[in-house]
Amino acid sequence: MAMMAKMRSLAPAFIITVGVLFVLFMVISDSNVMEALGGRTNNIGSVNGVEITYQEFQAAMDQQRELRRQSGQEIDEELIDQFRDQVWDFVITQRLIEEQVNNLNIVVSDEEVKEIILGDDPPAFLKESFIDSTGNFNRELYENALFDPRNKQALIGAEESVRQYRLTEKLQTMILASANVTEDEILRKFTDQNMYVNDVEYVLISTGLFPDSTVFVSDEDIKRYYESNIELYKVKERRKLDFVLFNNQPSRKDSELVFKDLEFVKSNFEEEDTADFKYYVDIYSTIPYSKDTLSLSSFSSNAIDLIKNAKDGEVIGPVLAPEGAVLYNLLGVIKTSEETARASHILINQSSEDTNLVEANRIYNELIAGADFEEMAISESGDPGSGARGGDLGWFGKGAMVKEFENAVFSGKIGEVQKPVKSSFGYHIIKVIDRSNKKYVVEKIVNPIKQSATTKDERFNGAQDFAYLADKNGYDNEANLLGYNVQQSGLFSSDANSIPGIGINKRLVEFAFNNSLNSISEVYRVQQGFIVSKISEMNESGMRPLDEVKEQIRPNALREKKLENAKTMAEELRTKVNNDLKTANQIDDRLSVKNTGRFNVESSIPGLGKNYAFIETAFHSEPDVIPDPVQGGAGYYLMKIVSKSEFDSSAYSLQSSILRNNILQEKRQFIIAQWLNDLKTKSDIVDNRYLFYGY
Repeated sequence: MAMMAKMRSLAPAFIITVGVLFVLFMVISDSNVMEALGGRTNNIGSVNGVEITYQEFQAAMDQQRELRRQSGQEIDEELIDQFRDQVWDFVITQRLIEEQVNNLNIVVSDEEVKEIILGDDPPAFLKESFIDSTGNFNRELYENALFDPRNKQALIGAEESVRQYRLTEKLQTMILASANVTEDEILRKFTDQNMYVNDVEYVLISTGLFPDSTVFVSDEDIKRYYESNIELYKVKERRKLDFVLFNNQPSRKDSELVFKDLEFVKSNFEEEDTADFKYYVDIYSTIPYSKDTLSLSSFSSNAIDLIKNAKDGEVIGPVLAPEGAVLYNLLGVIKTSEETARASHILINQSSEDTNLVEANRIYNELIAGADFEEMAISESGDPGSGARGGDLGWFGKGAMVKEFENAVFSGKIGEVQKPVKSSFGYHIIKVIDRSNKKYVVEKIVNPIKQSATTKDERFNGAQDFAYLADKNGYDNEANLLGYNVQQSGLFSSDANSIPGIGINKRLVEFAFNNSLNSISEVYRVQQGFIVSKISEMNESGMRPLDEVKEQIRPNALREKKLENAKTMAEELRTKVNNDLKTANQIDDRLSVKNTGRFNVESSIPGLGKNYAFIETAFHSEPDVIPDPVQGGAGYYLMKIVSKSEFDSSAYSLQSSILRNNILQEKRQFIIAQWLNDLKTKSDIVDNRYLFYGY
């Protein structure tokens, strides 16, 4: 029966969901089982002294991988570290939940379980196989299945899942006992969503009205700003690392293997007269079959000449492309009205426009006199990307370049060096290499080139060897001897989530702060591969002295004085306009009176954005009254509320219960998230995964 199949599939790690608030694994089996059986007890970590074995964690990994697979989500091996972190967090959470359930003496009796299973509204996961086509629950079939002796083991699994569900529900009830919603909160939420300020007249007294030259910033002003914002100039203890990266890019052998496989596919196709190319695409390509009509700009530079010179029905490649190694089957060539071009250029953008033009004409004259275009591009071009390739921009279609450049390319003679052309980037000296109005109809087999397990092992072993030799013979000496590129991270503190230049690796941060200067690390795995590092700089915590940050503070102190001037001017203007803000422009013709239009607390103000002080003042001021000036990012505002919407008591009555539920749900989510976070923070959690996974 479908129901029994469903019940038998229930695993001990059944994912428990209470509404949308609480998603947890059920408690896994005793961590000492393997030890009792005489097996190995590889401990991957612990929670408050209770060990987590490698076997348990790997079982959780496999379980979650299978759950995702069933929902159509395969775990990409490149994201396995991220997935492992997610599962680790789940395992830690379930252990802490188990501990809390025990500490609080929360129990679920057999009678409670029975009442839930046989109650008027059984759990959805038990009911779902007994819902007929009309959506009705067939109670008779459900009970027959429960009491069928053949389903005894499935029923035991269902009972355990219900027990865990109820344990979690009871724990949640205790955690959320303090969650309640007041009438004031409901009223505030209703007001935020439904009450509007229909319009506000306002004048901005901008700091821009006070030129820098008219505002004097004294040393005393700078000192006062420094002392008022002293927290900004605290420096935490920081570290810097030298490191050698053993990257996780594919090796030449990895590439050669993929190319060799595609050569094999190519030879099989060419030898087989009856099979069509689609048959091979379906078997060997990682990208589904398609028949594409492409211009030359759509092909990689490695494929273009081969495609141009190929005959219909010819298989081209394998060639290297951004998506990997590719085999193309050319079905035909068609002429179109869409033209593509290949061009080279030398960009001159050194300084002023006049200087650039003089320099561009000099280079142009040298080229006309016989200088080599590629060599000149390498030495003179201000475009480093194309310059390194001798100025070559590859193939491109219309619309890909700025208009002036495009016009020159598609109207100029092929092979001729053109006079300098001006664009927003500078001056271009252009040479059109070729143009084409052809498109190519192709099928393709694509195989990505990825790092193999063998290459990964080689890189890891290389990193381990370097770590050993560096510790023995000196880091810099060994790196120079082996020809390794020593890179340097940015400075980082002990609470950093990511190391500048390296990325996320909490253990590497711990290494940096638990060891002395010039200490050499073991091998650590990061997103780019494996690294071996050395602590190259140690900065102690303290306060940056005023003299060091004086010039950095000056613009901030200047802005504060401008704001003070703007506030004073706004206060004086408020008195002068005598509650008629429209006269502001008559008093000072630099000022402009504007209107906001309609907005509420949760929206942005048209023309001003999300200015919270402005919004708050608008909602708490009476119409036709000019309140005190309000500070904004650009200065101070004088405002006058034109009109507001009225409170709709009928709408409030209709929405209050919905708002109450929404607020309560938000509170519950926050309370549970905070409870779990506090629990993890206060717990003794040991993470030894690096011993098993090498990072």
